[in-house]
Amino acid sequence: MSDRFGARGSGGGNAFSRRRLLGAAGGVGLVAAGTAGFVALNGDDDGSRERGTARVTAPPPEGVLGANFNGDPSGMDFSQLREVSATWLRGFFAMPDAGKGPPADRPVIRTLLTASGRGYGTVLSLKFPFTRRPLPAAGSAALTAELERLDKVLPIVLDRVDILAIGNEPFIETRMEDRDARLNVFYETVARHVIAYRAEHFGNRCRTRLYMGALNRLDLPRGRTPAVERWMGFVRDTPSIEGVDIHPHLPSPGAGQRYLDYVLPRMRPEQRFLATEFSLVLLWKKHLSDLVPDAFAERYPGHRGMPVWMVVRNAIDQPFTQRKWDDFLAACPWFQAGKDFLRDQVEGFRRTGRLAVATYGVAQDAAMVRDFGPESTPWLFNSLFCPYTVLPGTGGLPGRNRTWTDAFRALQRT
Repeated sequence: MSDRFGARGSGGGNAFSRRRLLGAAGGVGLVAAGTAGFVALNGDDDGSRERGTARVTAPPPEGVLGANFNGDPSGMDFSQLREVSATWLRGFFAMPDAGKGPPADRPVIRTLLTASGRGYGTVLSLKFPFTRRPLPAAGSAALTAELERLDKVLPIVLDRVDILAIGNEPFIETRMEDRDARLNVFYETVARHVIAYRAEHFGNRCRTRLYMGALNRLDLPRGRTPAVERWMGFVRDTPSIEGVDIHPHLPSPGAGQRYLDYVLPRMRPEQRFLATEFSLVLLWKKHLSDLVPDAFAERYPGHRGMPVWMVVRNAIDQPFTQRKWDDFLAACPWFQAGKDFLRDQVEGFRRTGRLAVATYGVAQDAAMVRDFGPESTPWLFNSLFCPYTVLPGTGGLPGRNRTWTDAFRALQRT
């Protein structure tokens, strides 16, 4: 999700929190080495940690629930994926980073290629951030520069990642005045370029499937603009595109159905959809200024009379025990109202028979907790693992949100 609902993503963070996350596993080097340390540090606990040879067998992209690290893989490792039995992994890559050195050395791409080498299914979303500059016009030097950056990434990822989503959240990551046909022209140009590159260099042998991604706020009438309608028309009419990505970040548990009601009739019958991000973050946000429930305050008197956001701030400053974090979430009626969301939403996706891959957030990252306050977007309630608000557990793993980890594991298919 982009800055429209609150910053989240790559880089940064407080060194103490990062050391707290990695210290138990001897992983301080991960911060300095980026994902160069990812392979060596995050192997199996069965003795192959140094070798980094652990493999999984990913199922085909048919109704899969995988894990998502967005644009920052530094807070997750393979031990977390094993703990929840994940076999697919997704991240997004900000295209300006292709000009900052070899794309294969950038943390997001390196992590996904490492995962692919270990047998994980992989989804890479290409992010084109244009919130502070106009979209490049057809035939412009700016468009040529974008396509040249794209040509640095495509030879690295095609035929190595399983799914490439062309775009991350285009209707959020552009200026408001560009969210019309100009947006369509730009992304259609990019998509045709990717399709042509794949055909020229791989013919029919490329394993990478192409999707257009991702659409937001389809639960609202204002999210269904003529440009969104044209987007779906391009998906439907382009044989090389296998479907569309959606990001149902919702204000209520049942609102995700509106996304499906919109996109499914607008695709070819054989096309599928991705849901590489989905959550109840807009529901959580509405309750940040609620007072902490009495049941929690009675057990932990130091928090009596505090609003929810301040309790979270305290957990960021001095992480809770697992029991205390569990008690906090269990005491909040608004969180309990959504406790079955992950199960219900994934089952709803699967009932359509057209879900390829859905992915859910692996771990809290630095951007989620920075300057947390009453107006923050509480992404940190969505994560499977909670290194910034919960003390580490046994085996060096970070604390977790048991509501989600238990449901995630139960939703994995044999």
